Parts: sequence; structure tokens; C-alpha cells
Amino acid sequence: MSRRSLLSRAIRSNGEPIKITIDKSGANTSAINDYNDDAGADIEIRQNKYLNNIIGQDHRPIKQLCKATLGFGRFRTARITIGDFESMRIIRKR
Repeated sequence: MSRRSLLSRAIRSNGEPIKITIDKSGANTSAINDYNDDAGADIEIRQNKYLNNIIGQDHRPIKQLCKATLGFGRFRTARITIGDFESMRIIRKR
């Protein structure tokens, strides 16, 4: 599956963003520019590896909890468990 089709699917599922933060990947930049041209959208591209890393680091505690569970047997149980981990994190952060 191409990056363009993944981007289109993500936008259909979650709505069109105002800005997208990516690393210096040329494929991602091309996919976003193609989408902007085809859909008449005006999505701003922010290319900064450090901003992208900050977003990824926000979920590090969740990743550690998932690793401690030694994997999941089914997708449904993974979804429920990760949702519970996220809920606990939100309650702690207020």
C-alpha cells in the first residue's frame, strides 16, 4: 500500500488535519503534496525530526506497559487493554 493511500485512509477515518508533522522523508512530503493537489486541501507540512520524536515519546509509557503483558492473543483484547492503559494515563495527567 502506498503512502498516498495510507494518508487518504487516515484522513477519511480521522478528518482532514490543518498541519502534519513529519521527518525529512521525501515519500511523506510527496504523498501530502499529492493529496493537497488532488483534494484541493491546504495541509501544512512541518518537517522537523525533533517535533515528530516528541509526539512519539508521549506514548512510551504505554509501549512499556504493552511489552510487560507479553503480547496479546487477539486484536480485540489488545484494543481493550491499550484503551484501559490510555484511560489510566489520561486520569493521571488530568
